[in-house]
Amino acid sequence: MMNKLHPRNKHQGRYDLEELKRVLPEFAAFVKPNPYGNDSIDFADPSAVKCLNRALLKSYYGLAWWDIPENFLCPPIPGRADYIHQIADLLAIKDIIPKGHKIRGLDIGVGANCIYPIIGFFEYGWSFVGTDTNPLSLKAAQQIVDHNKELGSVIDLRLQENPESILDGIMDQDEHFDFMMCNPPFHASLEEAQAGSRRKWNNLGKRPQPGAPAVNFGGQGAELWTPGGELEFILQMIHESVRIQKNCKWFTTLVSKESTLPEMYDAFKKLGINYFLTKDMGQGQKKSRFVAWKF
Repeated sequence: MMNKLHPRNKHQGRYDLEELKRVLPEFAAFVKPNPYGNDSIDFADPSAVKCLNRALLKSYYGLAWWDIPENFLCPPIPGRADYIHQIADLLAIKDIIPKGHKIRGLDIGVGANCIYPIIGFFEYGWSFVGTDTNPLSLKAAQQIVDHNKELGSVIDLRLQENPESILDGIMDQDEHFDFMMCNPPFHASLEEAQAGSRRKWNNLGKRPQPGAPAVNFGGQGAELWTPGGELEFILQMIHESVRIQKNCKWFTTLVSKESTLPEMYDAFKKLGINYFLTKDMGQGQKKSRFVAWKF
């Protein structure tokens, strides 16, 4: 069954390749007929995917400059936008979505691409604190902020100095956030991540070239895997959320595996977290969901 994007998501239907070529002429070099004779790009080509993202961000959000280092995670924009719109619904009061920089979000694992703060700001005017354990990711994200003057006052990037922690130690005692969001690492080990990469290449009917990144959307280290995988990461995040419950109104996370949900619900029960919800979401054939909880 096809999963529909959020009604406010700007990325409905097929990409308007002509419009994308117009706003970013360099994108035209990647547009070629596919085996069915339709214009498309090679989604197995990291350069093509990155250029597509650059064109989408410029066309739909007016972002002047965006780039990421080679082999870092290059996210599919439509799905990332969906998470932002779902959070907007969560924050809405009587169907009115709060907008402006006074609404603060905490993005756990902001990555080199800085995609959630970008979309959250251009769609709703929100401000963000983005955290990451990788200094190189934060350096790349800061370059994006520095190249786009409107982002300088609304995106604050912070290093999580303790890789064993997720929420602990990243905020002042009196700081407040309207929501936290996270796209947790999916795999439990490097080997599992590599196996997943091979499946993606097989699904694309391609073989990676020597020296090419493992997957078409890139990704490395903590972007892709963590000991214990998605489940252990999320369970730790739930436990740490108890300690900062006064600092954040809503805690949310994407959940890729449906099998993760029962363990989450059990953790909520044990910790006395009585208010939580699960919302299915997806793009094309890929199904996901996000879980939100508050104290």
